Amino acid sequence: MKFYLKVALIAIFITSTFMLPNNAMAQAGGSAVPFLLISPDARASGMGETGTAIADDINAIYWNPGGLAFLDYFPAVGNREENPYTQVALSFSPWLPQFNADLYYSYATVGRYFEDLDGTVAFNFIFMNLGEFTRTAENGQVLGKFISNEFSVGLSYGTIVAPDLGVGFQLRYIQSNLTPTSAQTGGEAGVGISASFDLGILWKPSDIDFLGIKDKLSLGLNLQNVGPKVTYIRESDPLPTTLRIGTAMNVYKDEFNDLKFAIDFSKLLVKRDENGSDALPLSLVSAWQNPGAEWAFGVEYWYERVLALRAGYFTEPAALG
Repeated sequence: MKFYLKVALIAIFITSTFMLPNNAMAQAGGSAVPFLLISPDARASGMGETGTAIADDINAIYWNPGGLAFLDYFPAVGNREENPYTQVALSFSPWLPQFNADLYYSYATVGRYFEDLDGTVAFNFIFMNLGEFTRTAENGQVLGKFISNEFSVGLSYGTIVAPDLGVGFQLRYIQSNLTPTSAQTGGEAGVGISASFDLGILWKPSDIDFLGIKDKLSLGLNLQNVGPKVTYIRESDPLPTTLRIGTAMNVYKDEFNDLKFAIDFSKLLVKRDENGSDALPLSLVSAWQNPGAEWAFGVEYWYERVLALRAGYFTEPAALG
């Protein structure tokens, strides 16, 4: 029964990706809805935004949904039996507070392991408030004020497909509310709607004892934000489709100490020029013509799983701004 439920969930995901619509129009500039690229948790941010090969808590829904596959049960402690993994993550952050622009980022995720589904299911909500704006007519007359915002709602599932290999996906609804309906826009609102998916894989080799890496090494891959362009009043921008590849290594671990290093590589798969942007799936190939990529390096030390120290370094090419 578990096998058929797992196959059904994966089939739904594959079918949904082919049902996503496509838009051919484009405009110059960057990708739309960049709030989808904001690191949601302090842990990964403190490690330079490395999380693709770690993904060992509920925030795996962002870094690598394949990590959800390994979140099955909390271990038994004392007289307490093991319980299905359940976790909630919340974060709130003023965005660019130095500009006093009333921008803020909100993030909420809840997930639980379901034995009948043989995997972990997680729900995710992200909200980005873009602040208040003043509407003016062509002659400079003030017509009023409005607030812009963007949000996404996601549903994710991760399951073990081999003893040391987990896969996961996320389906996401995205809405960008930039401007309300007005006469200046021909009665159309500057609201863009899209849908996307993420596909993640996490490998934690347990049978390879080469150079002592058994149960210490993990490798992850996550293809994020794959979906059609967001259209605003007959103009479109691509989603921030991103490929993340990472590795992590527990270099030392004993009863009291746990030391881990991680490296992430990230590439924005958006190709734009003065003529517009490439549509999917062409952009998955043509974007490699863009210069450079992002690299992140992180280290984490735990003492008795009570005190944690983290450090990280993040770099991106100057050509990307």
